Amino acid sequence: MKQTFSYVLCGAVLALLLGGCSGINALLKSGKPELIYSKALEYYEIGKWQRASTLFEGVQHYYAGTSREDTISFYNARCKFKSRDYETASTLLDDFRRKFGRSAFIEDAEGMYALCFYNLSPSPSRDQTMTGQAIIAINEFISRYPNSDQIENFRKINDELTERLHEKSYINAYTYYKIGRYKSAIVALKNSLKQYPDSKHREQIMYLIVDSSYRLASNSVADKQTDRYLAMLDSYLSFKEEYPESKHIKELDRLAQHARDYLDRNNKDNNE
Repeated sequence: MKQTFSYVLCGAVLALLLGGCSGINALLKSGKPELIYSKALEYYEIGKWQRASTLFEGVQHYYAGTSREDTISFYNARCKFKSRDYETASTLLDDFRRKFGRSAFIEDAEGMYALCFYNLSPSPSRDQTMTGQAIIAINEFISRYPNSDQIENFRKINDELTERLHEKSYINAYTYYKIGRYKSAIVALKNSLKQYPDSKHREQIMYLIVDSSYRLASNSVADKQTDRYLAMLDSYLSFKEEYPESKHIKELDRLAQHARDYLDRNNKDNNE
């Protein structure tokens, strides 16, 4: 009985879908742009984004060069955005803002264009190219529309995306440390700190620079150890000056003493 009901239900859903598709196809073949446009608006108003988009795309060429052209282009792009097809939406919105710079929809179009990249931006563990594009688009919007009702939301989004880049930079640098490539870790950690000095990981990054420097020095050949221990002590003093109450201080004090002991012994041996 349940199986029969499932078949009936699936059949009913399929019939509705096919009916909807056939109705749209009939409209598109009717050659009546006003009717197609009217039905597209109807679907748009009730949130039937895919159906509305199909009709807007089908009627678009009828209104090329008319006062409705930008409206149809914008509504179609918004349908794609609402359907979460952000890649297509971003392409349509980019075309829109280039073609209809004076449209009444331009602010909304540019805001939505930026949000497409925000929605396409992945987690910090993945490639952040899209995040960089999102930040550029968000800042362009903030610069062009400082009095927009959306400005505070866009600033929050910008902060979130920037933090995502901070996180990615830290993850990349920490990966070198974790696999024992301390020379590469030092370079990556210093670059991360230089690029994002306000990172929430600043203390941890500076700690890892000291620790990596110590590990690099202690595992180096004899003729490189002196210079590397001196570099480690420079990093240690910078850390201690900035974070005198850090939980890492005792550990780093111990490492610094080991470095000094080595330098004292080496200096003594050289003087004998």
